[in-house]
Amino acid sequence: MRTIELLAPAKNLECGIAAIDHGADAVYIGAAHYGARAAAGNSIDDIKALCEYAHRYGAGVHVTVNTIIYNNELADTLKLISQLQEAGADALLIQDMGLLASLKDMKHPALHASTQCDTRTADKVKWLKALGFSRVVLARELSAEEIADIHSQVPDIELEVFVHGALCVSYSGVCYASQHCFKRSANRGECAQFCRLKFDLKDADGKVIAHDKHLLSLKDMCQIEHLEELMDAGASAFKIEGRLKDADYVKNVVAAYSQKIDDIIRKRPDEYRRASLGRTTYSFTPNLQKTFNRGYTNYFLNGRRPDIFSPNTPKAMGEFVGHVKEVHPDYLTVAGTAAFANGDGLCLINSHQELEGFRVNKAIGNKLFPFKMPENLRHGMALYRNNDQAFEKILAGKTAVRKMRVNLSLQATATGISLTMALAENMPKTVITTVGMELPHQIAQKPQHDNIIRQLSKLGNTAFEASEIIISEQAEALFIPSSKLAELRRQVAEELQDAISSLLPDVREMQTTPAQLPKAQAWQAEYEQYPYLYNIANTAAVKFYEGAGLTHIAPSFEEKPVSSPLIMQCRHCLRYSLGYCVRRGGKRPTWHEPLFLTLPDGRKFRLSFQCNECQMNIYAEK
Repeated sequence: MRTIELLAPAKNLECGIAAIDHGADAVYIGAAHYGARAAAGNSIDDIKALCEYAHRYGAGVHVTVNTIIYNNELADTLKLISQLQEAGADALLIQDMGLLASLKDMKHPALHASTQCDTRTADKVKWLKALGFSRVVLARELSAEEIADIHSQVPDIELEVFVHGALCVSYSGVCYASQHCFKRSANRGECAQFCRLKFDLKDADGKVIAHDKHLLSLKDMCQIEHLEELMDAGASAFKIEGRLKDADYVKNVVAAYSQKIDDIIRKRPDEYRRASLGRTTYSFTPNLQKTFNRGYTNYFLNGRRPDIFSPNTPKAMGEFVGHVKEVHPDYLTVAGTAAFANGDGLCLINSHQELEGFRVNKAIGNKLFPFKMPENLRHGMALYRNNDQAFEKILAGKTAVRKMRVNLSLQATATGISLTMALAENMPKTVITTVGMELPHQIAQKPQHDNIIRQLSKLGNTAFEASEIIISEQAEALFIPSSKLAELRRQVAEELQDAISSLLPDVREMQTTPAQLPKAQAWQAEYEQYPYLYNIANTAAVKFYEGAGLTHIAPSFEEKPVSSPLIMQCRHCLRYSLGYCVRRGGKRPTWHEPLFLTLPDGRKFRLSFQCNECQMNIYAEK
């Protein structure tokens, strides 16, 4: 039986608790420094509090320490990891091999190879496993077939895949566009989102092929209808992107995916089980269309598709709510069945093929009075809602309760009574505790059954709910004060909670990198030509790669930029997306290559189409 983990983002403690409450099996969160989202840092105290809360349900907390580390930061990073170890963190996501090597002499949480490690092949997974990683976060670009191939070759390592949220157009870990253009490194958690900018696409003669378009801006990933396919391919952990997103996003997305995973497991209980415990009940119906999204795509899950990018806007469009029926000086009417509320945010793609938004001041049925009428509003235009006031109001309150089912058994003993509480969950081992209490045996004068059931069922301030309560005949015949029943219930619940928290694998032990390091490779051909792709930023990383047999060692791009650098490797291909890939049935191009992306300020970026790898490389011009 394979364990399935739903992994949710946590911008902060509030988001992390919301994720656990709404069904996440684990959360990933950034510490104060060295995470790939510099704007989403958290204190050790908050991470400790999150660990304590998550462990109530056997859920895990993974901490992102996945930037490249400079020499003057290494000691501080190791101190941070020691603090995370003490706080109870279950795993670290890292990419820096110098940091990996520096951890060999200290206790630390389990190690997961971050998506920043650029893991696309089984060979790379084997290498990372040999280094001591227990889990690898695969590149977002991989298909189900590629994931299945990796799993078949390396079956004894956990594979984590992204299933929802924003997509980076470049393979993660090999994007240097933000650093090159804005001195803000994506490998240092400071990405300036170069890929969301507007570009012109020109050929070698200066011919404009596309003007003022978001040509590198991808839609958001959504694999909710493909989770079973991913499970069967060998993925064990399903990751939701969004460490900069708020609690409402976390609630809605986690609830939707958790319910879907539960549906799959109910069909196949002998093959899969959840990684954590508890059953969540919701007071709302999740709807992924109502949460921030740029339109959805399943990306390359089933091969290359033309609809993965969103050239008209990098912003959220939301859900389709109808077409413009009538336009009046101060209001419009909508043809459709959607209900509207005052304050709703709506948008449309106007005649200039640009996203235009407006806020509803007053809604009377399908008659909408905007604060300001959109200038480009026309009859028949499609309307989308990217801010749903009614839905947000629901999410602002308490929307989920998570409880673990338990069976209780009250028995009479020679000197008193005992209460046994057993976890009634699908677990590989039985989790059970018994607490006894000395109490004089006094025969009850009236029936005690209902009161005993009532008192033992009062588990509201715990993480438990009673599934079954059994009372022995001897115990039912006794007079047991309600206060004693409450005390016994409290004690046994506390002991069972401690037992559950200890169920998490004790992976927070000292691990060592092997004495003989596995040989490092040029994972892609470009690694030999541009060795900064290894992201070597400290002397410990230099020593590591020397020990791994790497001969073409170079400093990181952040430390030593090069002329006309490779700044992105993309599976997204503009030649294909614009309909000009002849290998895949597209039109024959009329332009002269190379093609260039140009910014309004004149900066140029050359495109190179690596058709043998079905890949597009982007190079910065001098």
